[in-house]
Amino acid sequence: MLQQHSLSEQSRFSNLFASLHIGKSLRQAGISKSFGLSSLAIFQIIFSLVFEGKNWYRLLESDRAADLPGKDVIYRFLNQASFAWRRFLQVLSLRIVRHFESLISSHRVRVFIIDDSVLSRNRSKKAELLARVFDHSTGKFTKGYTMLTLGCQTALALLHLTLSCCLQPN
Repeated sequence: MLQQHSLSEQSRFSNLFASLHIGKSLRQAGISKSFGLSSLAIFQIIFSLVFEGKNWYRLLESDRAADLPGKDVIYRFLNQASFAWRRFLQVLSLRIVRHFESLISSHRVRVFIIDDSVLSRNRSKKAELLARVFDHSTGKFTKGYTMLTLGCQTALALLHLTLSCCLQPN
């Protein structure tokens, strides 16, 4: 029963990946591999971890470990410096916005939202690039980071298009 459930989830992921052309988006961002498993297969494994509620270590200890690539394959894939992950997210966001636009009436208003929020890290003492930032929502200074987010508000949802962590001098 559990294996059948995971097979239906895999087919749902495959349908989602096909409709959003995830493989094409990966190639446009320069995310490809020269040998072994394809970049799409590795990305699909990483994507499914979120929905299984497991981390990579726990998945390697499970019954599915024989069918999975080694942890070095995943870590090399995620840490590859030549992969343009920001470009991939932008291409994917554009595809999702275009998909939602086909579902929305042309009379609806669409807006872009730029938000600068504070990611508070009050308990941290020696975190990398930690700064004292002013939080406009509370009116107080706090230790943390400033995040700049661009989103597209449609009738259905707020779609985050890009996210950037803004560094400030201490």
